[in-house]
Amino acid sequence: MGAYKYLEELWKKKQSEVMNFILRIRTWEYRQLPAVHRVSRPSRPDKARRLGYKAKQGFVVYRARVRRGGRKRPVRKGIVYGKPDSVGINQMKFARSLKSVAEERVGKKLGGLRVLNSYWVGQDGTYKYYEIILMDPSHNAIRNNPKYQWITKPVHKHRELKGLTSAGKKSRGLRVKGIKGYKARPSRRANWKLRNTLKFRRYR
Repeated sequence: MGAYKYLEELWKKKQSEVMNFILRIRTWEYRQLPAVHRVSRPSRPDKARRLGYKAKQGFVVYRARVRRGGRKRPVRKGIVYGKPDSVGINQMKFARSLKSVAEERVGKKLGGLRVLNSYWVGQDGTYKYYEIILMDPSHNAIRNNPKYQWITKPVHKHRELKGLTSAGKKSRGLRVKGIKGYKARPSRRANWKLRNTLKFRRYR
């Protein structure tokens, strides 16, 4: 086995004594740092490389923390002036994952870069910590490499906000294929519109 395979096996056993200690120390360190900050190299090089990271010019890694927990409905005094089915306040769940939220926050902070992917690096009682891989679409090392040119296209501007990253596609239901994912493509809304629209020929 290569070095990355050993690292992968270590990370599979997160409750082992070694990983438990390392994660406890690391989360303490992350808590002292700003909510979004740049890291010199990935904390999980094996995972980062599997998700597309290369130690090359044009690639950069940022770490972000997101507050854990569900979403409370933001209404004054906990009163919803509406129908009884919408009176819930506390047990609301956000449609997207916290990982997707972390990507969004980093993407907004660094408008000139493109979010490629992200991965979990730790969590404590209050926060979840993610590292986000970004690429610089204006860097010649990216622009001149046929392998990475796709991310320089305008359609990939703020791809994390359009649900084009892995976490975004998961929340859109696009991990399911075949007949089970029939109503999720091209998107739930577009599919619903297609199924609920009558189309007639002009001359009939």
